[in-house]
Amino acid sequence: MPPDVHAPTHLVHGSLAEQHAARYLQSQGLKVLQHNYRCRHGEIDLVLQDATGTLVFAEVRLRRRNDFGGAAASINPAKQRKLILAAHHYLARLDHVPACRFDAVLLSDLDGSPPQWIRNAFTA
Repeated sequence: MPPDVHAPTHLVHGSLAEQHAARYLQSQGLKVLQHNYRCRHGEIDLVLQDATGTLVFAEVRLRRRNDFGGAAASINPAKQRKLILAAHHYLARLDHVPACRFDAVLLSDLDGSPPQWIRNAFTA
């Protein structure tokens, strides 16, 4: 779905980054189950499933500059806690809880270059 052209620029860029990350992960064999899962604890950018059946909660980060550590550093312990709580909320809806992991997809630009994909970026 195209981003809302009337939305603030950072939201438009974030949506484009998530779409780029989803296409990249699909090209790597993952299946997108949900975009932007929201609950009271926060939001998970992408929920996917890999070829082994593992559920993947992916955080997408676009940082054009490396000030303050860049995209990877922005997934700090507080953000990780929010993602873990949101993942627990997602999992509570399922009849069976599969193996899970948290991945990070880091982009430095929206030029179409492959993102940096960090599997098991952190653990719950």
